[in-house]
Amino acid sequence: MTDLWDFALRLYAQPGVEPACLRLQAGGADVCLLLCAAWLDRRGVACDAARVQQLRKQAEPWQRTVTTQLRQLRQEWKSAAQGDAQLTELREQLKRLELQAEQVVLQRLGAIARAWPSIAGETDMVWLRAIAGETADPAALASLHQAAASLARAPHDRLP
Repeated sequence: MTDLWDFALRLYAQPGVEPACLRLQAGGADVCLLLCAAWLDRRGVACDAARVQQLRKQAEPWQRTVTTQLRQLRQEWKSAAQGDAQLTELREQLKRLELQAEQVVLQRLGAIARAWPSIAGETDMVWLRAIAGETADPAALASLHQAAASLARAPHDRLP
């Protein structure tokens, strides 16, 4: 089965996914949790409140203390870096660190959820809705879901 990090990279590269994720993030959603939710929906894993809480408990402290801090600093430097090549390079380093921080949290989320079995039946956007919340942009969620569904299933994506 594809690990969450590989799935997230493939999904994020799909047309429309980045702007959908950024719209959802602007509404307060955690992109790493959304990518994990899309992975779980695609795998057909049963969603319940305890599992959602387990994922949130893993992701939220890391996102708050590491990823968000790196992102905020990178964004704060954006206008100042326009005319400063050294600051531009430091922003690029921050961007790489931010991506590494996201990889860490996705690996941790994947480690938790990897053993959760698939179920028979439909799990269409159940995880995405649970993670994003009731007020999430439905069009952005649908874009993310459609992109995940469109990824070609490789033999190693199937669960035993």
